[in-house]
Amino acid sequence: MKFFKIIYMGTPEFAVPPLERLISDGHEIVGVITQPDRKKGRGKSVSLSRVKQIALEHGLKVMQPEKIRKNEFVEELRTLNADLFITCAYGQILSQAVLDIPKYGCINVHASLLPKYRGAAPIHRAVMNGDKTTGITTMMTDRGMDTGDILLKFKIMIDENMTSGELHDILKITGAELLSETLVKLGEGNLVRIPQDDLKATHAPMLKKEESIIEWEYSSKSIHDRVRALNPWPGCFTSYKGKRLRLIRTGYSDTLHNNIPGAITSLTKESIDIACGTGFLKIYELQFENGKAMDISQCWHNIDKAVVLGRKD
Repeated sequence: MKFFKIIYMGTPEFAVPPLERLISDGHEIVGVITQPDRKKGRGKSVSLSRVKQIALEHGLKVMQPEKIRKNEFVEELRTLNADLFITCAYGQILSQAVLDIPKYGCINVHASLLPKYRGAAPIHRAVMNGDKTTGITTMMTDRGMDTGDILLKFKIMIDENMTSGELHDILKITGAELLSETLVKLGEGNLVRIPQDDLKATHAPMLKKEESIIEWEYSSKSIHDRVRALNPWPGCFTSYKGKRLRLIRTGYSDTLHNNIPGAITSLTKESIDIACGTGFLKIYELQFENGKAMDISQCWHNIDKAVVLGRKD
């Protein structure tokens, strides 16, 4: 097996398993690039990225440029003499000057089956759209947004009740495994580059705040998919008696009805059924404003069945 001198670029938890796999496979990590530390929370405490935490635990060189494109940082990258750059959910677009540095180019780990779902939120969009399959792609990074040549793909199934958080945890491990296989093939000299078909490309833009608000006029299936897509973050919300109500775990029924969207049609310790534009949403777990997450069996007897969810009055 051929071993490479690698500069790794990544930031969130999703990028941790690929980094750890590179280390365990025996590659030399000559530098880890991650986003700058940020102040978070009410106390404005400094928060380190998950990739930085892991890199420091392994005694690796960590770099955190505000802009990786700056000439002085590009020159610093050249001095490290890396064979290969690897990116995974890094968070910055690489300039051509950066991409031209390593002998073997730059490989990216992306959480979709490219060219489907190019962009920042491929996991959320696949779940939100009710897709039954998704996967991981390793690709050559170019100056576009996930437009480089495809190297390897691995497909997985999405259960109809799977959340984005659950899919994330599967794909981050799959990504590490596929990256390892990709580097083995690169070392053997039999890695094939396949250009993407731009005509088949779809996009996965960043989530917007307003997407968290439930529109009860939509179908029960689409609302269910949205709830699980935004679980655990940023969450999916409606209102109950003028206060915010978070829906955590749901199901759905396509049964026809003539009820007002948002109306509570059934209330038991198993579920709350809410009328949608078509069908019913079944709520199994929720969280009232300033409260904790609860199973319906813990709170169903305190819910006012006359309330229409989502009403502002």
